[in-house]
Amino acid sequence: MTDQSPRRSGGRAARRAARAAPLEHHERPIQPGMSGGFYKPLSEADVQRIHNAALSVLEEVGLADAPPSGIEIMTGAGATLGDDGRLRYPQALVEDMVAKAAKGITLCGRDPQYDLHLSGSRVHYGTAGAAVSMVDVEGRNYRHSTVQDLHDAARITQTLDNVHFLQRPMVCRDIEDNREMDYNTIYAACSGTTKHIGTSFTEPDFVAPAIEMLHLIAGGEVSWRARPFVSNSNCFVVPPMKFATEACQVMENCINAGMPVLLLSAGMAGATAPSTIAGAITQAVAECLAGVVYVNAISPGHPAVFGTWPFGLDLRTGAMTVGSGEQALLTAGCAQMHQFYGIPGGAAGGASDSKMPDMQAGWEQMCSNVMAGLAGLNMVYEAAAMHASLLGFCHESLILADDLIGQAQRCVRGIEVDDETLAIDQIKEVCLGGTGHYLGTDATLSRMQRDHVYPTLGNRMSPKEWDESGKPDLIANAIARKEEILGQPSAVAFDPALDKAIRENFNIHLKT
Repeated sequence: MTDQSPRRSGGRAARRAARAAPLEHHERPIQPGMSGGFYKPLSEADVQRIHNAALSVLEEVGLADAPPSGIEIMTGAGATLGDDGRLRYPQALVEDMVAKAAKGITLCGRDPQYDLHLSGSRVHYGTAGAAVSMVDVEGRNYRHSTVQDLHDAARITQTLDNVHFLQRPMVCRDIEDNREMDYNTIYAACSGTTKHIGTSFTEPDFVAPAIEMLHLIAGGEVSWRARPFVSNSNCFVVPPMKFATEACQVMENCINAGMPVLLLSAGMAGATAPSTIAGAITQAVAECLAGVVYVNAISPGHPAVFGTWPFGLDLRTGAMTVGSGEQALLTAGCAQMHQFYGIPGGAAGGASDSKMPDMQAGWEQMCSNVMAGLAGLNMVYEAAAMHASLLGFCHESLILADDLIGQAQRCVRGIEVDDETLAIDQIKEVCLGGTGHYLGTDATLSRMQRDHVYPTLGNRMSPKEWDESGKPDLIANAIARKEEILGQPSAVAFDPALDKAIRENFNIHLKT
Protein backbone atom coordinates (compact mmCIF):
# COMPACT_ATOMS: atom_id res chain seq x y z
CA MET A 1 0.00 0.00 0.00
CA THR A 2 1.30 3.47 -0.87
CA ASP A 3 1.96 5.68 2.15
CA GLN A 4 -0.51 8.57 1.88
CA SER A 5 0.63 10.46 4.98
CA PRO A 6 2.67 13.16 3.17
CA ARG A 7 -0.36 14.13 1.08
CA ARG A 8 -2.59 14.27 4.13
CA SER A 9 -0.01 16.24 6.08
CA GLY A 10 0.45 18.74 3.30
CA GLY A 11 -3.29 19.45 3.09
CA ARG A 12 -3.98 19.41 6.80
CA ALA A 13 -3.92 23.20 7.27
CA ALA A 14 -6.36 23.69 4.42
CA ARG A 15 -8.66 20.98 5.73
CA ARG A 16 -8.48 22.45 9.21
CA ALA A 17 -9.46 25.85 7.83
CA ALA A 18 -12.33 24.25 5.92
CA ARG A 19 -13.56 22.53 9.07
CA ALA A 20 -13.51 25.84 10.95
CA ALA A 21 -15.73 27.49 8.34
CA PRO A 22 -19.51 27.27 8.88
CA LEU A 23 -21.13 24.45 6.97
CA GLU A 24 -23.77 25.09 4.36
CA HIS A 25 -27.22 24.48 5.82
CA HIS A 26 -27.80 21.24 3.90
CA GLU A 27 -24.46 19.86 5.11
CA ARG A 28 -25.06 20.37 8.83
CA PRO A 29 -25.37 17.19 10.87
CA ILE A 30 -28.63 18.42 12.40
CA GLN A 31 -31.23 20.92 11.24
CA PRO A 32 -34.86 21.89 11.86
CA GLY A 33 -37.49 19.52 10.56
CA MET A 34 -35.58 16.25 10.58
CA SER A 35 -37.93 13.27 10.69
CA GLY A 36 -38.32 11.22 13.84
CA GLY A 37 -41.03 8.67 14.45
CA PHE A 38 -38.76 5.70 15.19
CA TYR A 39 -39.97 5.42 18.78
CA LYS A 40 -43.55 4.20 19.15
CA PRO A 41 -44.68 3.55 22.73
CA LEU A 42 -48.17 2.73 21.42
CA SER A 43 -48.91 -0.22 19.16
CA GLU A 44 -51.18 0.29 16.14
CA ALA A 45 -53.94 -1.43 18.11
CA ASP A 46 -53.34 0.95 21.04
CA VAL A 47 -53.60 3.99 18.78
CA GLN A 48 -56.87 2.71 17.32
CA ARG A 49 -58.30 2.06 20.79
CA ILE A 50 -57.43 5.57 21.95
CA HIS A 51 -59.02 6.99 18.80
CA ASN A 52 -62.21 4.97 19.33
CA ALA A 53 -62.32 5.96 23.01
CA ALA A 54 -61.95 9.65 22.11
CA LEU A 55 -64.82 9.37 19.61
CA SER A 56 -66.99 7.73 22.27
CA VAL A 57 -66.21 10.48 24.76
CA LEU A 58 -67.09 13.17 22.22
CA GLU A 59 -70.35 11.48 21.29
CA GLU A 60 -71.47 10.50 24.79
CA VAL A 61 -69.97 13.16 27.08
CA GLY A 62 -69.29 16.15 24.84
CA LEU A 63 -68.01 19.54 25.97
CA ALA A 64 -69.71 22.23 28.06
CA ASP A 65 -69.48 26.02 28.19
CA ALA A 66 -69.05 26.87 24.51
CA PRO A 67 -69.74 30.55 23.79
CA PRO A 68 -72.95 31.32 21.86
CA SER A 69 -70.91 31.93 18.71
CA GLY A 70 -69.23 28.55 19.09
CA ILE A 71 -72.53 26.78 19.63
CA GLU A 72 -73.88 28.34 16.45
CA ILE A 73 -70.75 27.44 14.49
CA MET A 74 -70.52 23.83 15.65
CA THR A 75 -74.22 22.95 15.62
CA GLY A 76 -74.31 24.40 12.12
CA ALA A 77 -71.64 21.88 11.19
CA GLY A 78 -73.50 18.93 12.75
CA ALA A 79 -72.82 18.91 16.50
CA THR A 80 -75.81 18.58 18.80
CA LEU A 81 -76.59 20.71 21.85
CA GLY A 82 -78.10 18.72 24.72
CA ASP A 83 -80.50 19.91 27.38
CA ASP A 84 -77.52 19.85 29.74
CA GLY A 85 -75.77 22.51 27.67
CA ARG A 86 -73.10 20.15 26.37
CA LEU A 87 -72.13 19.94 22.71
CA ARG A 88 -71.81 16.40 21.43
CA TYR A 89 -70.12 15.28 18.25
CA PRO A 90 -71.24 12.42 16.01
CA GLN A 91 -68.39 10.26 14.75
CA ALA A 92 -69.14 11.14 11.12
CA LEU A 93 -68.78 14.88 11.91
CA VAL A 94 -65.41 14.39 13.58
CA GLU A 95 -64.11 12.28 10.71
CA ASP A 96 -65.36 14.80 8.15
CA MET A 97 -63.61 17.68 9.92
CA VAL A 98 -60.37 15.71 10.32
CA ALA A 99 -60.49 15.16 6.55
CA LYS A 100 -60.88 18.91 5.99
CA ALA A 101 -58.11 19.88 8.43
CA ALA A 102 -54.78 21.14 7.12
CA LYS A 103 -52.39 18.20 6.91
CA GLY A 104 -49.21 20.13 6.20
CA ILE A 105 -48.74 23.71 7.34
CA THR A 106 -45.95 26.25 7.42
CA LEU A 107 -45.43 28.41 10.47
CA CYS A 108 -43.63 31.36 8.97
CA GLY A 109 -40.72 33.25 10.39
CA ARG A 110 -40.42 36.95 9.74
CA ASP A 111 -37.29 35.80 7.93
CA PRO A 112 -38.24 32.95 5.54
CA GLN A 113 -35.08 31.00 6.40
CA TYR A 114 -36.75 30.22 9.75
CA ASP A 115 -40.01 28.86 8.31
CA LEU A 116 -41.19 25.69 10.06
CA HIS A 117 -42.69 23.08 7.74
CA LEU A 118 -44.98 20.88 9.81
CA SER A 119 -45.95 17.51 8.38
CA GLY A 120 -45.44 13.83 9.04
CA SER A 121 -42.85 13.30 11.76
CA ARG A 122 -40.74 16.42 11.13
CA VAL A 123 -39.42 17.69 14.48
CA HIS A 124 -38.90 21.27 15.72
CA TYR A 125 -37.86 22.45 19.17
CA GLY A 126 -38.67 25.76 20.84
CA THR A 127 -39.80 27.64 23.92
CA ALA A 128 -43.27 28.06 25.39
CA GLY A 129 -45.05 28.61 28.66
CA ALA A 130 -46.26 31.37 30.89
CA ALA A 131 -43.59 31.50 33.58
CA VAL A 132 -44.19 34.19 36.17
CA SER A 133 -40.60 34.27 37.41
CA MET A 134 -37.02 34.44 36.18
CA VAL A 135 -34.31 32.17 37.52
CA ASP A 136 -31.40 34.18 38.93
CA VAL A 137 -28.58 31.65 38.72
CA GLU A 138 -26.02 33.91 40.40
CA GLY A 139 -28.21 34.74 43.40
CA ARG A 140 -29.85 31.30 43.36
CA ASN A 141 -33.31 32.77 43.70
CA TYR A 142 -36.37 33.83 41.68
CA ARG A 143 -37.74 37.26 40.72
CA HIS A 144 -40.70 38.54 38.70
CA SER A 145 -40.38 38.30 34.91
CA THR A 146 -40.48 41.52 32.86
CA VAL A 147 -40.92 42.67 29.27
CA GLN A 148 -37.16 43.22 29.11
CA ASP A 149 -36.63 39.57 30.09
CA LEU A 150 -38.89 38.49 27.23
CA HIS A 151 -37.04 40.70 24.75
CA ASP A 152 -33.72 39.31 25.98
CA ALA A 153 -35.01 35.76 25.56
CA ALA A 154 -35.99 36.60 21.98
CA ARG A 155 -32.56 38.05 21.25
CA ILE A 156 -30.83 35.00 22.69
CA THR A 157 -33.11 32.67 20.73
CA GLN A 158 -32.17 34.46 17.52
CA THR A 159 -28.55 33.34 18.00
CA LEU A 160 -29.30 29.67 18.79
CA ASP A 161 -29.28 27.21 15.88
CA ASN A 162 -31.18 24.51 17.74
CA VAL A 163 -34.02 26.57 19.23
CA HIS A 164 -36.25 26.83 16.20
CA PHE A 165 -39.08 29.08 17.40
CA LEU A 166 -40.01 31.40 20.26
CA GLN A 167 -43.39 30.85 21.80
CA ARG A 168 -43.80 33.38 24.59
CA PRO A 169 -42.16 31.67 27.57
CA MET A 170 -42.99 34.18 30.31
CA VAL A 171 -45.51 36.78 31.44
CA CYS A 172 -44.51 40.46 31.44
CA ARG A 173 -45.44 41.08 35.07
CA ASP A 174 -44.25 44.68 35.00
CA ILE A 175 -47.16 45.63 32.68
CA GLU A 176 -50.37 45.80 34.69
CA ASP A 177 -52.79 46.56 31.85
CA ASN A 178 -53.52 43.22 30.13
CA ARG A 179 -54.31 44.83 26.79
CA GLU A 180 -50.94 46.58 26.80
CA MET A 181 -49.24 43.42 28.04
CA ASP A 182 -50.59 41.43 25.09
CA TYR A 183 -49.35 43.76 22.37
CA ASN A 184 -46.12 44.53 24.22
CA THR A 185 -45.46 40.79 24.29
CA ILE A 186 -45.62 40.76 20.50
CA TYR A 187 -43.43 43.85 20.24
CA ALA A 188 -40.78 42.48 22.61
CA ALA A 189 -40.64 39.14 20.81
CA CYS A 190 -40.77 40.40 17.23
CA SER A 191 -38.14 43.07 17.85
CA GLY A 192 -35.79 40.40 19.19
CA THR A 193 -36.10 37.52 16.75
CA THR A 194 -37.17 36.84 13.18
CA LYS A 195 -38.05 33.22 14.01
CA HIS A 196 -41.69 32.15 14.31
CA ILE A 197 -43.40 33.48 17.44
CA GLY A 198 -46.33 32.16 19.45
CA THR A 199 -48.37 34.25 21.86
CA SER A 200 -51.63 34.36 23.80
CA PHE A 201 -54.34 36.95 24.30
CA THR A 202 -56.04 37.70 27.60
CA GLU A 203 -59.41 38.79 26.16
CA PRO A 204 -61.08 38.65 22.74
CA ASP A 205 -61.01 42.44 22.29
CA PHE A 206 -57.23 42.47 22.71
CA VAL A 207 -56.67 40.63 19.43
CA ALA A 208 -57.52 43.62 17.21
CA PRO A 209 -54.78 46.01 18.42
CA ALA A 210 -52.22 43.22 18.21
CA ILE A 211 -53.25 42.49 14.62
CA GLU A 212 -52.98 46.20 13.85
CA MET A 213 -49.39 46.14 15.13
CA LEU A 214 -48.61 42.99 13.13
CA HIS A 215 -49.90 44.66 9.96
CA LEU A 216 -47.42 47.48 10.60
CA ILE A 217 -44.55 45.06 11.16
CA ALA A 218 -45.45 42.97 8.10
CA GLY A 219 -45.92 45.96 5.81
CA GLY A 220 -49.68 45.74 5.48
CA GLU A 221 -52.58 43.33 5.88
CA VAL A 222 -51.97 41.57 2.57
CA SER A 223 -48.36 40.84 3.49
CA TRP A 224 -49.40 39.67 6.94
CA ARG A 225 -52.03 37.26 5.60
CA ALA A 226 -49.58 35.90 3.05
CA ARG A 227 -46.97 35.13 5.71
CA PRO A 228 -48.35 35.26 9.28
CA PHE A 229 -45.23 35.00 11.47
CA VAL A 230 -47.07 34.94 14.81
CA SER A 231 -49.47 32.21 15.93
CA ASN A 232 -52.01 32.13 18.73
CA SER A 233 -51.37 29.68 21.55
CA ASN A 234 -54.94 29.07 22.62
CA CYS A 235 -56.10 27.18 25.72
CA PHE A 236 -59.56 26.78 24.20
CA VAL A 237 -60.56 24.10 26.70
CA VAL A 238 -60.59 23.90 30.49
CA PRO A 239 -60.13 20.20 31.19
CA PRO A 240 -62.04 18.07 31.82
CA MET A 241 -64.19 18.49 28.72
CA LYS A 242 -65.22 22.13 28.98
CA PHE A 243 -64.60 25.02 26.64
CA ALA A 244 -62.82 28.13 27.89
CA THR A 245 -65.41 30.62 26.75
CA GLU A 246 -63.28 33.74 26.28
CA ALA A 247 -60.36 31.77 24.82
CA CYS A 248 -62.75 30.39 22.19
CA GLN A 249 -63.76 33.91 21.25
CA VAL A 250 -60.07 34.84 21.03
CA MET A 251 -59.57 31.89 18.71
CA GLU A 252 -62.44 32.96 16.46
CA ASN A 253 -60.94 36.45 16.19
CA CYS A 254 -57.49 35.07 15.41
CA ILE A 255 -58.81 32.77 12.70
CA ASN A 256 -60.71 35.64 11.10
CA ALA A 257 -57.49 37.70 11.19
CA GLY A 258 -55.51 34.97 9.40
CA MET A 259 -53.43 33.90 12.39
CA PRO A 260 -52.51 30.22 12.82
CA VAL A 261 -53.69 28.68 16.07
CA LEU A 262 -52.38 26.13 18.52
CA LEU A 263 -55.32 24.14 19.93
CA LEU A 264 -54.00 23.58 23.42
CA SER A 265 -55.44 21.04 25.86
CA ALA A 266 -53.41 20.94 29.07
CA GLY A 267 -55.04 18.53 31.48
CA MET A 268 -53.29 17.39 34.66
CA ALA A 269 -53.21 13.59 34.93
CA GLY A 270 -54.87 12.69 38.21
CA ALA A 271 -56.54 16.08 38.67
CA THR A 272 -58.17 17.46 35.50
CA ALA A 273 -57.48 14.37 33.39
CA PRO A 274 -57.46 10.64 34.15
CA SER A 275 -54.42 9.54 36.13
CA THR A 276 -53.46 6.84 33.64
CA ILE A 277 -51.25 7.74 30.70
CA ALA A 278 -53.67 6.22 28.18
CA GLY A 279 -56.64 7.99 29.79
CA ALA A 280 -54.92 11.38 29.86
CA ILE A 281 -54.00 11.02 26.18
CA THR A 282 -57.56 9.96 25.32
CA GLN A 283 -59.11 13.01 26.96
CA ALA A 284 -56.58 15.36 25.37
CA VAL A 285 -57.24 13.83 21.95
CA ALA A 286 -61.01 14.15 22.42
CA GLU A 287 -60.71 17.80 23.44
CA CYS A 288 -58.42 18.63 20.53
CA LEU A 289 -60.69 16.82 18.07
CA ALA A 290 -63.47 19.12 19.26
CA GLY A 291 -61.10 21.96 18.47
CA VAL A 292 -60.55 20.57 14.97
CA VAL A 293 -64.31 20.61 14.43
CA TYR A 294 -64.50 24.18 15.75
CA VAL A 295 -61.67 25.55 13.59
CA ASN A 296 -62.67 23.83 10.36
CA ALA A 297 -66.33 24.76 10.77
CA ILE A 298 -65.15 28.38 10.76
CA SER A 299 -62.51 28.10 8.04
CA PRO A 300 -61.84 24.70 6.43
CA GLY A 301 -58.12 23.98 6.25
CA HIS A 302 -57.12 26.87 8.51
CA PRO A 303 -53.58 26.26 9.87
CA ALA A 304 -53.97 24.72 13.31
CA VAL A 305 -51.62 22.68 15.49
CA PHE A 306 -53.14 19.71 17.35
CA GLY A 307 -51.89 20.68 20.80
CA THR A 308 -52.36 17.74 23.15
CA TRP A 309 -50.43 18.83 26.26
CA PRO A 310 -51.37 16.48 29.10
CA PHE A 311 -49.12 16.99 32.11
CA GLY A 312 -48.01 14.60 34.82
CA LEU A 313 -48.85 15.02 38.48
CA ASP A 314 -47.12 13.75 41.61
CA LEU A 315 -50.08 12.07 43.27
CA ARG A 316 -48.37 12.17 46.68
CA THR A 317 -48.28 15.96 46.78
CA GLY A 318 -50.24 17.38 43.85
CA ALA A 319 -47.09 18.91 42.36
CA MET A 320 -46.54 18.91 38.60
CA THR A 321 -44.01 16.43 37.23
CA VAL A 322 -43.01 17.92 33.88
CA GLY A 323 -39.57 16.35 34.19
CA SER A 324 -40.78 12.80 34.81
CA GLY A 325 -40.64 9.67 32.71
CA GLU A 326 -44.44 9.68 32.71
CA GLN A 327 -44.39 13.13 31.10
CA ALA A 328 -42.04 11.89 28.41
CA LEU A 329 -44.40 8.98 27.68
CA LEU A 330 -47.44 11.27 27.58
CA THR A 331 -45.73 13.47 25.03
CA ALA A 332 -44.45 10.60 22.88
CA GLY A 333 -47.86 8.94 22.88
CA CYS A 334 -49.49 12.19 21.80
CA ALA A 335 -47.04 12.43 18.89
CA GLN A 336 -48.26 9.06 17.63
CA MET A 337 -51.86 10.25 17.76
CA HIS A 338 -51.00 13.36 15.74
CA GLN A 339 -49.46 11.15 13.06
CA PHE A 340 -52.52 8.87 13.11
CA TYR A 341 -54.72 11.83 12.18
CA GLY A 342 -52.15 13.30 9.83
CA ILE A 343 -52.56 16.67 11.51
CA PRO A 344 -49.51 18.70 12.60
CA GLY A 345 -49.19 18.44 16.35
CA GLY A 346 -47.37 19.79 19.36
CA ALA A 347 -46.90 18.85 22.99
CA ALA A 348 -44.77 19.74 25.98
CA GLY A 349 -41.25 18.34 26.29
CA GLY A 350 -37.96 19.45 27.75
CA ALA A 351 -39.19 21.22 30.87
CA SER A 352 -37.82 20.55 34.34
CA ASP A 353 -39.09 20.47 37.90
CA SER A 354 -35.66 21.52 39.13
CA LYS A 355 -35.31 25.10 40.32
CA MET A 356 -31.84 25.64 38.83
CA PRO A 357 -29.95 24.45 35.72
CA ASP A 358 -28.37 21.56 37.60
CA MET A 359 -27.97 17.80 37.12
CA GLN A 360 -31.68 17.17 37.78
CA ALA A 361 -32.60 19.73 35.13
CA GLY A 362 -30.22 18.09 32.68
CA TRP A 363 -31.62 14.58 32.98
CA GLU A 364 -35.24 15.78 32.98
CA GLN A 365 -34.84 18.09 30.00
CA MET A 366 -32.93 15.55 27.92
CA CYS A 367 -35.27 12.64 28.68
CA SER A 368 -38.44 14.17 27.26
CA ASN A 369 -36.69 16.12 24.48
CA VAL A 370 -35.13 12.93 23.14
CA MET A 371 -38.32 10.88 23.45
CA ALA A 372 -40.43 13.61 21.86
CA GLY A 373 -38.01 13.86 18.96
CA LEU A 374 -37.71 10.12 18.46
CA ALA A 375 -41.53 9.91 18.46
CA GLY A 376 -41.64 12.48 15.65
CA LEU A 377 -43.42 15.31 17.48
CA ASN A 378 -43.73 18.23 15.07
CA MET A 379 -43.53 20.98 17.68
CA VAL A 380 -41.73 20.30 20.95
CA TYR A 381 -42.91 23.18 23.11
CA GLU A 382 -41.21 24.20 26.37
CA ALA A 383 -38.11 22.39 25.13
CA ALA A 384 -35.75 25.02 26.53
CA ALA A 385 -35.18 26.90 29.77
CA MET A 386 -38.35 26.07 31.74
CA HIS A 387 -37.81 25.31 35.43
CA ALA A 388 -39.78 24.84 38.64
CA SER A 389 -42.60 22.96 36.88
CA LEU A 390 -43.12 25.85 34.41
CA LEU A 391 -43.01 28.64 37.01
CA GLY A 392 -39.51 29.85 36.15
CA PHE A 393 -37.60 30.72 32.97
CA CYS A 394 -33.81 30.93 32.80
CA HIS A 395 -31.74 32.78 30.19
CA GLU A 396 -28.64 30.76 30.99
CA SER A 397 -30.60 27.53 30.65
CA LEU A 398 -31.87 28.75 27.27
CA ILE A 399 -28.27 29.09 26.11
CA LEU A 400 -27.36 25.65 27.45
CA ALA A 401 -30.43 24.20 25.72
CA ASP A 402 -28.77 24.83 22.37
CA ASP A 403 -26.24 22.11 23.23
CA LEU A 404 -28.82 19.87 24.86
CA ILE A 405 -31.28 20.03 21.96
CA GLY A 406 -28.41 19.59 19.55
CA GLN A 407 -27.65 16.21 21.08
CA ALA A 408 -31.36 15.33 21.10
CA GLN A 409 -31.57 16.16 17.41
CA ARG A 410 -28.59 13.91 16.70
CA CYS A 411 -30.60 11.09 18.24
CA VAL A 412 -33.54 12.03 16.00
CA ARG A 413 -31.33 11.87 12.92
CA GLY A 414 -30.51 8.26 13.74
CA ILE A 415 -28.05 5.93 12.02
CA GLU A 416 -27.47 5.91 8.27
CA VAL A 417 -26.46 2.55 6.84
CA ASP A 418 -25.06 2.52 3.29
CA ASP A 419 -21.89 1.51 1.46
CA GLU A 420 -20.02 4.59 2.64
CA THR A 421 -21.02 4.42 6.31
CA LEU A 422 -20.39 0.68 6.54
CA ALA A 423 -16.77 1.67 5.83
CA ILE A 424 -15.49 -1.63 4.46
CA ASP A 425 -12.91 0.15 2.29
CA GLN A 426 -11.70 2.16 5.30
CA ILE A 427 -11.33 -0.97 7.39
CA LYS A 428 -9.26 -2.63 4.66
CA GLU A 429 -7.05 0.43 4.17
CA VAL A 430 -6.34 0.93 7.87
CA CYS A 431 -5.90 -2.71 8.84
CA LEU A 432 -4.03 -4.11 5.82
CA GLY A 433 -0.76 -2.24 5.94
CA GLY A 434 -2.10 1.11 7.06
CA THR A 435 -1.64 3.09 10.25
CA GLY A 436 -3.80 0.81 12.37
CA HIS A 437 -6.12 3.64 13.37
CA TYR A 438 -8.66 5.99 11.78
CA LEU A 439 -7.43 9.26 13.28
CA GLY A 440 -6.67 11.75 10.55
CA THR A 441 -7.78 9.61 7.60
CA ASP A 442 -9.44 11.41 4.72
CA ALA A 443 -12.70 9.61 5.42
CA THR A 444 -12.67 10.57 9.10
CA LEU A 445 -11.78 14.19 8.38
CA SER A 446 -14.32 14.52 5.58
CA ARG A 447 -17.21 13.34 7.77
CA MET A 448 -16.31 14.73 11.17
CA GLN A 449 -18.53 17.79 10.76
CA ARG A 450 -21.31 16.11 8.81
CA ASP A 451 -21.80 13.19 11.20
CA HIS A 452 -20.99 14.63 14.61
CA VAL A 453 -22.59 17.34 16.73
CA TYR A 454 -20.12 19.26 18.88
CA PRO A 455 -21.25 21.16 21.99
CA THR A 456 -20.59 24.88 22.24
CA LEU A 457 -20.37 25.07 26.03
CA GLY A 458 -20.39 21.41 27.00
CA ASN A 459 -16.92 20.48 28.30
CA ARG A 460 -15.07 17.43 26.97
CA MET A 461 -11.64 18.20 28.41
CA SER A 462 -9.63 15.67 30.40
CA PRO A 463 -9.39 16.44 34.13
CA LYS A 464 -5.81 17.62 33.54
CA GLU A 465 -6.79 19.97 30.73
CA TRP A 466 -9.75 21.20 32.75
CA ASP A 467 -7.50 21.97 35.72
CA GLU A 468 -4.88 23.70 33.57
CA SER A 469 -7.62 25.81 31.93
CA GLY A 470 -8.73 27.24 35.25
CA LYS A 471 -11.53 24.72 35.86
CA PRO A 472 -14.12 26.36 33.58
CA ASP A 473 -17.65 26.24 34.98
CA LEU A 474 -20.65 25.52 32.76
CA ILE A 475 -23.00 28.05 34.37
CA ALA A 476 -20.33 30.75 34.51
CA ASN A 477 -19.68 30.24 30.81
CA ALA A 478 -23.40 30.46 30.07
CA ILE A 479 -23.59 33.74 32.00
CA ALA A 480 -20.65 35.08 30.01
CA ARG A 481 -22.28 34.02 26.74
CA LYS A 482 -25.54 35.71 27.74
CA GLU A 483 -23.72 38.94 28.50
CA GLU A 484 -21.87 38.71 25.20
CA ILE A 485 -25.11 38.28 23.22
CA LEU A 486 -27.01 41.02 25.02
CA GLY A 487 -24.00 43.34 25.00
CA GLN A 488 -24.11 43.59 21.22
CA PRO A 489 -26.65 45.55 19.12
CA SER A 490 -29.53 43.40 17.95
CA ALA A 491 -29.08 42.26 14.36
CA VAL A 492 -32.85 42.08 13.81
CA ALA A 493 -34.05 45.29 15.48
CA PHE A 494 -36.91 47.10 13.79
CA ASP A 495 -36.09 49.76 11.25
CA PRO A 496 -36.13 53.12 13.10
CA ALA A 497 -39.02 54.43 10.98
CA LEU A 498 -41.09 51.32 11.72
CA ASP A 499 -40.23 51.47 15.41
CA LYS A 500 -41.25 55.13 15.52
CA ALA A 501 -44.59 54.34 13.86
CA ILE A 502 -45.30 51.54 16.32
CA ARG A 503 -44.43 53.68 19.32
CA GLU A 504 -46.65 56.50 18.05
CA ASN A 505 -49.62 54.14 17.91
CA PHE A 506 -48.99 51.93 20.94
CA ASN A 507 -47.80 52.41 24.50
CA ILE A 508 -44.55 50.42 24.23
CA HIS A 509 -42.97 49.67 27.60
CA LEU A 510 -39.65 48.37 26.32
CA LYS A 511 -37.05 51.11 26.40
CA THR A 512 -35.38 52.14 23.16
